Amino acid sequence: MIDALFNDQYSIDERTLVSVRSSQDIFGSLPFGLNDFTITRTQTSSMITVHAYLDGEFLNSYWADGLIVSTPSGSTGYSLSCGGPVLLPHTGSLIITPISPHNLNVRPMIVMDTCQFAFEVESRSGNFLAALDSRSFTVDTSVRISLQKETFKARLVKLSDDNFLNTLRSKLNWGWDIRN
Repeated sequence: MIDALFNDQYSIDERTLVSVRSSQDIFGSLPFGLNDFTITRTQTSSMITVHAYLDGEFLNSYWADGLIVSTPSGSTGYSLSCGGPVLLPHTGSLIITPISPHNLNVRPMIVMDTCQFAFEVESRSGNFLAALDSRSFTVDTSVRISLQKETFKARLVKLSDDNFLNTLRSKLNWGWDIRN
């Protein structure tokens, strides 16, 4: 890898980030994430209700263990493990994935990355967890949260032999069969 960098055998891959704002400063000076934003319950005994809005219009009240908003980069992580789809890295979309929804006809949804999200949370405990990539904080249910695509992108070094589809097949064991 060092040789490839010194010999200019790489490219820069720009990836979408999401930005989270709220009525309480949750994430400080780094309110953006590369993979996903999640709202989850803090107690194991009861689900939460996440009221979600898209572009100021009511979308749904998710009765669930939580809700994930994933970027294309994060689509192969938590969202995928909760039944969400895989997006190619430069797809102009975000994924809304409920975590263990109470209502089984509530499914993951792909929306344009130009949408503005807003969330209100109800919880018996009076709080919930808000996580942006690996950073999570307990938040009071009085806090209102908004999310949108960040105006700048993450710039990742991509080696010339790096290929998303090859990596996807390898990590997810696509095409792997014990009979082969």
